[in-house]
Amino acid sequence: MRTSSDQLKKDLPALRSGNTVRVHQKLEEGGKTRIQVFEGMVIAIKHGRGINSTFTVRKKIGDIGVERVFPLHSPNIEKIELVERKRTRRAKLYYLRRVVGKKGRLKRKKEVTKEEGKPGEVI
Repeated sequence: MRTSSDQLKKDLPALRSGNTVRVHQKLEEGGKTRIQVFEGMVIAIKHGRGINSTFTVRKKIGDIGVERVFPLHSPNIEKIELVERKRTRRAKLYYLRRVVGKKGRLKRKKEVTKEEGKPGEVI
């Protein structure tokens, strides 16, 4: 089976581990479709950027961690919003599963705006 390029999404944000994203997913319940939003931190991106690529998003609800794996080019994903960027030093953030409190915090990423050449606000 060949991968056709028309199935790949073109309007995707630059996802990296440590980014906080809002994933809008289409769900079908009882013959009706609705959009469900899942907001959390990207802890892993697997299988490159091709048709089989997936990304894992983790969020905490109370004291319970919830993770979901989304196919990047799925037709059920309506859109992916980039909320915040954090600075990380590794590609997979699986250690966040076991840390509690301040150790789980990541620092904001400082970006340089092209016009001023100074550190600017991130999104």
